[in-house]
Amino acid sequence: QVQLVESGGGLVQAGGSLRLSCATSERTFSNYGMGWFRQAPEKEREFVAGISWWSSGSTYYVDSVKGRFTISRDNAKNTLYLQMNSLKPEDTAVYYCARGHGRGIVKSAREVDYWGQGTQVTVSS
Repeated sequence: QVQLVESGGGLVQAGGSLRLSCATSERTFSNYGMGWFRQAPEKEREFVAGISWWSSGSTYYVDSVKGRFTISRDNAKNTLYLQMNSLKPEDTAVYYCARGHGRGIVKSAREVDYWGQGTQVTVSS
């Protein structure tokens, strides 16, 4: 069973920044595309950002976070990151790390094999 453990969430004022991390002990981390998703109260889980398998991998973002969020990975540390800048109250959600089926960019929940437990991000106005 693959375990993905998110950290870095918290409470921040609008305009502030947070950096989320997702760590795994899986030795084949570098073989898979990864992604970040989020779920706000009473809303469906939505895709946020995805990255392909290599450390300088191709990336893809939902329009609402382009220019503000940056996904990256460090395959030597088996860790995925999400740098979130210029945060807005509408970014408030539980953020989930996800591992894809293969090496490509994760762009939807259909492409996810494993999920982390989530970390809460709250942006106050």
